[in-house]
Amino acid sequence: MNLSNLQPAEGSTHNQNKRVGRGEGSGKGGTSARGHKGAKSRSGYSKKIGFEGGQMPLQRRVPKFGFKNINRIEHQGVNLDTLQALVDSGIVTDTVDFTVLVENRLATKNELVKILGRGELKAKLKVTAHKFTATAKAAIEAAGGEVVTL
Repeated sequence: MNLSNLQPAEGSTHNQNKRVGRGEGSGKGGTSARGHKGAKSRSGYSKKIGFEGGQMPLQRRVPKFGFKNINRIEHQGVNLDTLQALVDSGIVTDTVDFTVLVENRLATKNELVKILGRGELKAKLKVTAHKFTATAKAAIEAAGGEVVTL
């Protein structure tokens, strides 16, 4: 080891960039490698998201269509075959209410639950939820169960 091959310890230095604005002799003085005039040469410049150099941006060129109902109420769907799977695994015996659905991660505590009619329900259950489809309601009552709307 001698003075010609000394190096800083690994990870001790972070910035290997050339320092700008430190005199003409450095090669990066004067305009500090920003060129002359224009927005990019100014301090505080930041390009806006989607900016295309003054050309009409894509998000403004593309036509808007459709309709979003701001009053729409979203429900988390739970199907009959899912309820039957809970019965088969021994998690549920006679009642399915909102707390059971939350505990089994079929819904979160802030969601509204709607029971949907996919699959087949063989067990006699008392099901409590916010909404039911007509087919789900008929299937639960056909199996001897009870439907309770929250």
